[in-house]
Amino acid sequence: QVQLVESGGGLVQAGGSLRLSCAASGRTFSSYHMGWFRQAPGKEREFVATILWSGRNTWYADSAKGRFTISRDNAKNTVYLQMNSLKPEDTAVYYCAAKNADKGGSFVFGYDYWGQGTQVTVSS
Repeated sequence: QVQLVESGGGLVQAGGSLRLSCAASGRTFSSYHMGWFRQAPGKEREFVATILWSGRNTWYADSAKGRFTISRDNAKNTVYLQMNSLKPEDTAVYYCAAKNADKGGSFVFGYDYWGQGTQVTVSS
């Protein structure tokens, strides 16, 4: 089992920045690819970004490219999402997720563990 706890959400004005953190406990953190997802009211949950177990590769949704940066510190069992130039349409509950690095397939799907989410609200 892996337990994930997000933090760092809040209310910010458009154009501002937030840094989300996700602390993992349980099994070896470096055995998992880590992802960030979000769900806005009335919408499906959507992929935001992912980072491989080693931290060497990252992928982003088009909506996040150039504004968001995913990173991880395996020594601290933590993954981060730095969000800059925030827009009102970024308002959502943000979730981190862990996917066993032995699993294949798309990095958008197949995550094994999820956090409880942290609310991000961007005012115009």
